[in-house]
Amino acid sequence: MEAVWVFVAFMGGFVFKQIGLPPLVGYLAAGFLLNFLGMQPDVLIKELADLGVTLLLFTIGLKLQVKTLMKHEVWAGALGHMLFTVLFSTSILMILAWLSVPHFNALDWQAAALVGFAISFSSTVVVVKILEEHGEMRSRFGKVAIGILVIQDIAAVLFLTITSGKVPSIWAVGLFFLPFARPFLGRLLHACGHDEILPLAGFMLALAGGQIFESVGVKADLGALVFGVLLSGHLKATELSKALLSFKDIFLIGFFLSIGFIAIPTGTMFAAAFIILLSIPIKIAVFYFWLTRLRLRARSAYLCSLVLGNFSEFGLIVIAKSFELGFVSEEWLVIAALSVSFSFVLSGILNAERHQYYAKLKHFLKKFESKKTLKEDQITPVKNTKILVIGMGRVGTGAYLDLLQQGESSVLGVDADDSQVKKQLKRGHHTVLGDAENTDFWETVALQDVELIMLAMPVVDDMLTVMRQLKVVGYTGKTAAITKYHDDEKRLKAEGVDVVFNFYAEAGVGFAQETFRQLKVD
Repeated sequence: MEAVWVFVAFMGGFVFKQIGLPPLVGYLAAGFLLNFLGMQPDVLIKELADLGVTLLLFTIGLKLQVKTLMKHEVWAGALGHMLFTVLFSTSILMILAWLSVPHFNALDWQAAALVGFAISFSSTVVVVKILEEHGEMRSRFGKVAIGILVIQDIAAVLFLTITSGKVPSIWAVGLFFLPFARPFLGRLLHACGHDEILPLAGFMLALAGGQIFESVGVKADLGALVFGVLLSGHLKATELSKALLSFKDIFLIGFFLSIGFIAIPTGTMFAAAFIILLSIPIKIAVFYFWLTRLRLRARSAYLCSLVLGNFSEFGLIVIAKSFELGFVSEEWLVIAALSVSFSFVLSGILNAERHQYYAKLKHFLKKFESKKTLKEDQITPVKNTKILVIGMGRVGTGAYLDLLQQGESSVLGVDADDSQVKKQLKRGHHTVLGDAENTDFWETVALQDVELIMLAMPVVDDMLTVMRQLKVVGYTGKTAAITKYHDDEKRLKAEGVDVVFNFYAEAGVGFAQETFRQLKVD
């Protein structure tokens, strides 16, 4: 039976990927198909789903800095939007109930408020997946979006803890002493090295965090998140997150399949779910207006709002708990599952070309921008620079240093991650904070001085977006890019990149050249 689930999930993900939609939408469709065919999930699917969510929250914690949650654009952005959504949604749902719309007519104000609370959440799974696919987890808007998600997740966990009827034991006080275990956990990671013991340590710590919290009457999901946060900032945190990436994605397939097994929908349920889906544009617009009022730059607010424009798996859990408490009927579980599924599809479509959409809507969106934006959103003008290195990770930093060794003094590094920029500045590397996919950034660059732009970004689609932005602003200089695969090499050259370096294919050449150069110097 497991072979059938894997085959159907693969086909669903494969087909949707071919038509330009996220594979996770195909996994959802596969779950509904399996349910329609009369198959029932076993314990394995449930365990895979739970493990996938646990690893997801743990990896989010690894990349999260607690000080990010303290920023007012994060906590106020999350709580303000949630409050408005609950009040607005409750009002609209009660109007639909008064009009006797099927399924809505069974809601009273308490049930309507719970549904409004459920749809106020955005999907942690979908948002993280979109950000990871585009290498934007550490971008300005990506950090704000993740911070808002964490605040939402904490609110959901608190709701589930309160409604469970369980009171945390007196031993829960001991959880406040967990930060003292951070040095020990850090030494443990360091001692694991780089082989298979490292991801195994990640599994162990994620599950241990959940078990410890659950044993004292607190939701296990919160424990996995907290243990991840305890390790954030450690030198091995990024490596651990990458080591767990594939495992997390595979286990999350179980989560998406499990949604489809909730129930087989009827026509009226589809209609009700479609009505709920109509609130997505409102959700995006409210996020954008509120975040710009909190002084985010128009582009940061736009991208953050668009990526959060979906419903959440936690919303399903809230509806399920409401059903257990007798506030909503079972049919609302199906309606919620359909709404979440549809929102995933819509989110995949909207976010596929979000940078191109911004370029078209920029002048309209800037009308809502605050006159004084936050310091993190301000763009540093770039002048008197001959070579720009976009992306100051390991490859970009290596290119930057090699250019300096060759006597090129007019070199500037650019990175969208403020922590990476700070790290580079401490090393004495001339680096500025900037998002190369942002047309606003290129408008502040004196392109007449720039002779070469080197793209050392982790995702080929992002480099293609930069190339399109450069055409819009009229850049006429040379460009270079890195890639891992031959098909991506063709795509980059077709977009106009002058030099494409396949560092898998040409690693041996670089190794030989560097060896002889150093031996000659010695």
